Amino acid sequence: MTSRDFARTGVPGLDNVLAGGLTRRHVFLVEGAPGTGKTTTALRFLLEGAEQGETCLYITLSETEEELRDSAASHGWTLGPEISVFEVVPAESLLDADQQQSLLYSSDLELGEATRQIFAAFERVRPQRVVIDSLSEIRLLAQGSLRYRRQILAMKHYFARQDATVMMLDDLTAEMRDRTVHSVVHGVVKLEELAPDYGAERRRLRVTKYRGQRYRGGFHDFAIKTGGIEVFPRLVALEHRTGYDRSPQSSGLEAFDRLLGGGIDRGSSTLVLGPAGTGKSLVALQFACAAIARGEKAALFCFDEELGLLEARFLKMGMDIAALRRSGALLVEQVDAAEMSPGEFAQRVRDSVTHDGVHTVIIDSMNGYKAAMPQENALVLHIHELLQFLNRQGTSTYLTVAQHGLVGDMQSPFDVTYIADTVILLRYFEALGKVRRAVSVIKKRTGPHEDTIREFRISQAGLELGDPLHGFQGVLRGVPDFVGSSEPLMEVRKDDLPR
Repeated sequence: MTSRDFARTGVPGLDNVLAGGLTRRHVFLVEGAPGTGKTTTALRFLLEGAEQGETCLYITLSETEEELRDSAASHGWTLGPEISVFEVVPAESLLDADQQQSLLYSSDLELGEATRQIFAAFERVRPQRVVIDSLSEIRLLAQGSLRYRRQILAMKHYFARQDATVMMLDDLTAEMRDRTVHSVVHGVVKLEELAPDYGAERRRLRVTKYRGQRYRGGFHDFAIKTGGIEVFPRLVALEHRTGYDRSPQSSGLEAFDRLLGGGIDRGSSTLVLGPAGTGKSLVALQFACAAIARGEKAALFCFDEELGLLEARFLKMGMDIAALRRSGALLVEQVDAAEMSPGEFAQRVRDSVTHDGVHTVIIDSMNGYKAAMPQENALVLHIHELLQFLNRQGTSTYLTVAQHGLVGDMQSPFDVTYIADTVILLRYFEALGKVRRAVSVIKKRTGPHEDTIREFRISQAGLELGDPLHGFQGVLRGVPDFVGSSEPLMEVRKDDLPR
């Protein structure tokens, strides 16, 4: 099937889900509760047709032409002469005698007469694209499932003979869910709106039927924004694969590279795990700065920290985040988990790699990512697909997870250690009356690594690692026992502490 056999919807993400768009000369159903975006989708469908030089007709049984044009104007759209609007409105909406020539009163006419009026409007316009909004009014006029089905079949056969592509809208306001139309139409797209306990509403869609056409199944997040609907197709990592060199990438610190067995392999994922304040973000940014120093681009998606505070904090450690942003080498985006769906976030990460040429991605932190997800099992699936996609693009990914507690038994909000290729563990420990930090690599799929524990320090010079700790036992527990004869610890100099 060629692209000319599809009527594109004007929403690229939806066309992706539909594997090209709506097959021409067929009738489709877009259903969803009021407020889910059906009218916006339908208007964009007609505007796309008008841009292609096609004649379009919007038949409305629930809104006036003025309301439709106002809705279009709110998105910056203008319904030109290529798009005709035929109103079906109640009798009390009659304003003057001139309107009687173009108005149909659904409360006064039988269903057969209403259908004939709709066909008459079609004959006058002879459109190639038609929208009927909405079927709930026709269902009420039919007053029965059998008559309703017969009228829908009659409309389907009529439009099929006219070579028109039809989008029917259903607001699902009937007391009983009648799936009569599902068996009649060529395809069904269902729009849903979810209300989380906190934050903005979430919207998603699913194609429940499409005859003779493979489509992208499952739920796909979408958002209604100024300018129309934006659909974020569900990510399928197996569809994306590129060739790249899996050579190890340096952290920019010799001691850290030795701990990692030479560095982090390109196209792998790394989890930086530890309690609050141990330096997880700094460790991840260390790899990003090293990548930028090699001439690559990096991206930081920050869930937890305000960007101004982040820039000021890292400037004290010798990392000028603001300068890197201005140069275009580092893309930094503040992510509000309460306002963004997981599908939209995954799309932004994908765009940074495919459109902006990013080779290092930092997600800081997964705790904020989890807040965007209603269920933990869905979160793990989202992360898995996203990491697989990034790995197949040759992108190195760094995830941070804040564990509960400061010392002793650490608890993670969820376990994603089995998904990551490398796991870096950060810990506080007490020694000689001071709180110190330790780092170890507990997992690396792509090669050998040190099994030692090294002390590290955060100073004005950034991240500094010491020699392996051999004389202590129980460092990861937080309160170690000294079992050696002597053990050199890193000297904490007052001037080195960030101010």
